[in-house]
Amino acid sequence: MFVKEKNAILFTYPLEGSFTSTGLVVSSKLPRFSDQYTLTIESADPKSISAGKSVQLTKSVTQWLTKDGVLVEGLFWKDVEALIKKYSGGAGEPKKKR
Repeated sequence: MFVKEKNAILFTYPLEGSFTSTGLVVSSKLPRFSDQYTLTIESADPKSISAGKSVQLTKSVTQWLTKDGVLVEGLFWKDVEALIKKYSGGAGEPKKKR
């Protein structure tokens, strides 16, 4: 099972009524003795024509913790929501007029 799922923590079905025919795979990685946490969102079927481009976030876990080591959940979710938006294609910042 580990060989197939690797670091995956969540598998989804496609949204009902969605044009895409693939679900998502969300995986995470925190190497031993490292503070760098990586969260990845990718298509469950990367070979599908409707598969989106894989996106990932790598950040030090210290960015989400207080000095006492307590997770500030709001900061973490803000980064997760930005990653989801990036996967769905809505992460582009508006271009500034010159």
